[in-house]
Amino acid sequence: MSTRPTPTIRDVAKAAGVSIATVSRVLNDAARVTEDTRDRVRSVVNKMGYAPHGGTRSVAVRRTRTLGVLLPELYGEFFSEFIRGIDETAKKHGFLTLVTSARREAHEIAAAVSNMRGRVDGFLAVSPSVAARATLAEVAERYPTVLVGAGSDVGDFAALSVNNFQGAATMMKHLLSLGHRRIVFLRGPTGQVDAGERLHAVREVANWYDNCELTELAGEFRMDTAYEVVTQLLKSGVRPDAIFAANDTMAIGAISAVRDADLRVPDDIAITGFDDTPMTRFLSPPLTTVRMPIHALGERAALRLIETLRGGGTAVPANHEILPAQLVIRSSCGAARKMMEAAGS
Repeated sequence: MSTRPTPTIRDVAKAAGVSIATVSRVLNDAARVTEDTRDRVRSVVNKMGYAPHGGTRSVAVRRTRTLGVLLPELYGEFFSEFIRGIDETAKKHGFLTLVTSARREAHEIAAAVSNMRGRVDGFLAVSPSVAARATLAEVAERYPTVLVGAGSDVGDFAALSVNNFQGAATMMKHLLSLGHRRIVFLRGPTGQVDAGERLHAVREVANWYDNCELTELAGEFRMDTAYEVVTQLLKSGVRPDAIFAANDTMAIGAISAVRDADLRVPDDIAITGFDDTPMTRFLSPPLTTVRMPIHALGERAALRLIETLRGGGTAVPANHEILPAQLVIRSSCGAARKMMEAAGS
């Protein structure tokens, strides 16, 4: 004998032809909903037998003035800057932050949310993978939640992300414009949202150029892994024109590997990164990279959640906001050398 799956707020919203936020307003007798819409939603709720999760109402009535932050890991300059943006914004508006890590496994995310239940008013959740995105979407059905870095297809949820495709494509075009043709791309983990979007852009741009020789190496977003794979590549006798690392952490590992092979950056091999973490401008040579507005990403995500909580809402209005990425040209790509050569010709 089969049992019918328990309906979710997303099911109700789809059947009623409205957003999840609208269903939430109807269930909580909030304003800004027409009578026709209210009647339609209630009819669907009764027909489907939907029962709001107990945690949803508790969030609405028992405020802690604390934001829960779910990160895939608590490591590196990227997450440090992201948390700083959240925390500064929260304090400015009279909120605190509670931070924990929960990787891509569904049970880890569920455990983290359960541990924070009753201690936070809502969540800011970074989605590191497609698998995690599905689980975090379920969290957003029960609590005010903003998904960060969840990719382009996030459905009917509040989300913020950076235009990874545009940023990586711009960097590839820049390297090719400098005459680099043999390019190594240090890619991130398989199944990771940001890594996948950057890899897609790199492959697409490489296909536009008949004389572009693209080699992909798995750097896993880690400095030590990037160092190892670049070291092995150079020992094999392969000498690329440029190495494009999918994050700055891997770029730093690549720079060390090139130097340990008695080669120079950028004279022998150009190296670029992605993220523009604070340390990149102080490297020697300073790193050409793609600037993600990391601090602004945390700031904007926190503000959207706080605005909803202050308005008494139980769901952040569905809207996918995509922030632009910007090419930052420094010395490591060889652009300065090319300009000098052009001026002397």
